[in-house]
Amino acid sequence: MKYGERIARLREKHSMTQEDLANRLGITRASLSHYENNRREPDYDTTVKIANLFNVSIDYLMGRTEDPYKVLDDDVRQFVDSLELSDETILEKFTLTIDGKKLTPDEAKRFIAFVRAERSMHE
Repeated sequence: MKYGERIARLREKHSMTQEDLANRLGITRASLSHYENNRREPDYDTTVKIANLFNVSIDYLMGRTEDPYKVLDDDVRQFVDSLELSDETILEKFTLTIDGKKLTPDEAKRFIAFVRAERSMHE
């Protein structure tokens, strides 16, 4: 289940309309609709507000766990948060996706090259 579906399900479970939740989060109803339909991801602050409002973990909202109250073990979280995408073994062991489609190894390498080029232009 994607983050948008989780947000919508939590909102409905608490008998809230999109307008109700948007007002409580300080965002527009249109923004919330984009989140719930997986067209955009909420920023960090909004994600924290959603998690706090519904008393669930950010790990649950982001799909890292199916248990809304479970937080990943610190060692696992540190590993997940620090994956180095340019490491060939990581690319082989994990499925990286964009728009629901798996990246080929060549696409992943081009993506990494793009990010490096973008960073070098801003340094």
